[in-house]
Order: sequence, then structure tokens, then C-alpha cells
Amino acid sequence: MSDSSRDDRERMKEEYKDHYRRIREAKEKLRSSSYAKKAGDAVRQMNADELLNSVDHFLGKLKYKMASIESKLDVAMDDILADDEQIKDDLDEEMKKEKAKDTLRQIKQEMGMLYDDLEQQAEDMNVKKTVGPHPDKLSDSPTDGE
Repeated sequence: MSDSSRDDRERMKEEYKDHYRRIREAKEKLRSSSYAKKAGDAVRQMNADELLNSVDHFLGKLKYKMASIESKLDVAMDDILADDEQIKDDLDEEMKKEKAKDTLRQIKQEMGMLYDDLEQQAEDMNVKKTVGPHPDKLSDSPTDGE
């Protein structure tokens, strides 16, 4: 082939490419303008009163749900605070009981030491026990069933 026919063919290819590119761009513009037209028509067809009513209805539902959640939260917090008070009261009572037990234990211990001190003093003074059975005569007691 000659150089001129090749050049003509290349020029024709470029013209076809350009033509198809412009067709594709026109289709895209048509598609986007149809979307814009549909959106514009939908906005024009909307009734402002209906839109406001639906927004008001939505806000009413939202307020109701928020009030319900807040009241549930208040009840839960009151229960938690009441439980805390009850736990605190129970702990205070347990601490009082433990303190009383410790005090009683300490008194018993001191009384035992006092008794041991008295026994020790009695032994030092060679005093004989007069109350209760004598430890040497435990086997001769009259309650043995004789």
C-alpha cells in the first residue's frame, strides 16, 4: 500500500475514535441529566406538609424512646444505689459482729489469764480448793451410781 492510503486509513481511524468518544460522552450526559430530572421531579412532587408531618412523627418517636431509656436508666441507677446502701449496711453490720466477737474473745482471754493468775496465787499460798470436787477425789464421787 502506498503511504497516502495508510495516512488516510490512520486519519479515518482517529476520526472514528473521536466520533465514538463523542457518542459515549453524549450518552453519559443524557444518563446524568435523566437522574437529575428524576430527582428534581421527586423534589417538586413532595408535599411540604407531608414531609413536615413525617419529620414530626419521627421526632416524636425519638423523644418517646429517649424518655423511655432515661427512665429505665434512672430506675437502674436507683436500684444500684439501693444495692450499694444495702451492701454498705450489711458490711457495717458484719464489721460490728466481728468487732463484738473480737472483744468477747479478748475478754475471755483476759478472764482466762485472770483465772490462771488466781490459780497460781492460790498455789503459791498453799490454799486448798473448797468449791467443787477435789481433783484427787473425782473417782470417789457419790454420783458414780453406787
